[in-house]
Amino acid sequence: MAQLTDDCFAFGGPLLSIENVERLIVERVTPVAEVEMVALKEAHGRVLARDVMAPIDLPPFDNSAVDGFAVRHADLTPGETKLAVVDRLMAGRAADRMVAPGEAIRIFTGAPMPAGADTVFMQEDVRTEGDAVIVPGGLKRGANRRLAGEDVARGAVALAAGRRLQPQDLSLAAALGLQDLPVRRRVRVAVFSTGDEIVEPGAPLPAAALYDANRALLRGLLARLDAAVSDLGILRDDPAKLAARLAAAASEHDLVLTSGGVSTGEADYVKDAIGTAGSLVFWRVAIKPGRPVAMGVLRGAAFVGLPGNPVAVFVTFARVVRPLLLRLAGATPEPLIALPVKAGFAYRKKKGRREYVRVALTRRQDGAYEAHKHPQDGAGVISSLTATDGLAELGDDVTEVAVGETIGFLPYALL
Repeated sequence: MAQLTDDCFAFGGPLLSIENVERLIVERVTPVAEVEMVALKEAHGRVLARDVMAPIDLPPFDNSAVDGFAVRHADLTPGETKLAVVDRLMAGRAADRMVAPGEAIRIFTGAPMPAGADTVFMQEDVRTEGDAVIVPGGLKRGANRRLAGEDVARGAVALAAGRRLQPQDLSLAAALGLQDLPVRRRVRVAVFSTGDEIVEPGAPLPAAALYDANRALLRGLLARLDAAVSDLGILRDDPAKLAARLAAAASEHDLVLTSGGVSTGEADYVKDAIGTAGSLVFWRVAIKPGRPVAMGVLRGAAFVGLPGNPVAVFVTFARVVRPLLLRLAGATPEPLIALPVKAGFAYRKKKGRREYVRVALTRRQDGAYEAHKHPQDGAGVISSLTATDGLAELGDDVTEVAVGETIGFLPYALL
């Protein structure tokens, strides 16, 4: 399990910026230590534990990048040059002969360059006459030739430690002949919801009760980050049982994640339970939606208590839990980069906090994308997430947005 110090999340300032959230996590959180070898087919989403060095050159030999004719550049004249075609070379076959002066070899994409040849003409740029080919002038030496090792040289770092493996990474590993990769084990996350008013979907719904939407949301968000999730259900408002359940979860997981019950109300028992079983601080993160986020350490495991409203859960997960989970996994930081779009709405906000507005995109006649604010702002309006495409990110210093102004947009697919 992860072993964090009790003061890992201590913070004495009035408000914590997003940048400081990310900085503190990188500085104070230690990744899980265990490493395992996994087959390529099981490695997607896993985090590399060590640099992967290229065991061979890629490509392993000089080869043609096109279908055409391999020639000696020294034979070419400023105008057209006529060359005798002396062989035909397909991919997967080595050349039987070298290219002599005045000769060309018909070659196909991926075939090894024959000895003596250093340049390839594309077949659509030449014309043939019987057993000869006529090539135009002006082509540079080495054109349409792929050099051995030009993609990755043997002994070079092909994939760096901390990389969260994507399909293109697995393609590169396969091209290098690798069958498995060293990765850190998955981060183990325990997920709870809290409150006597919350019931499981499908159960009878008593008066004044709500179906639990947050665990479904969190399970999906955690799956995107390839966490090993234990869904431990709903914790009732019983202080003694809360402390015991949370402590038990911490002993078997790297991160304990709850929603609800961490405010300052009389019935918000989670904060007291964490204080009993471990250490707890409130991160007053300068974002909206999102109230103070409870951060703590339980028996060496990280604890995060998120707000109870689903939209606030979504935003605080993206801005607090996501970087924490990536750090626990040993991943290189992956900053969220907002894409520029035009505002299709006017808006005012307070200075000193970053605000996330749910927006849908449309395409304007000039080709630019325009963001339109969802009509309902409430942090409990789940349909505001399903009816939109992402979040407009309004910076800490912004106080007003005008129609037509360029703003940042974070697609839900990135969060």
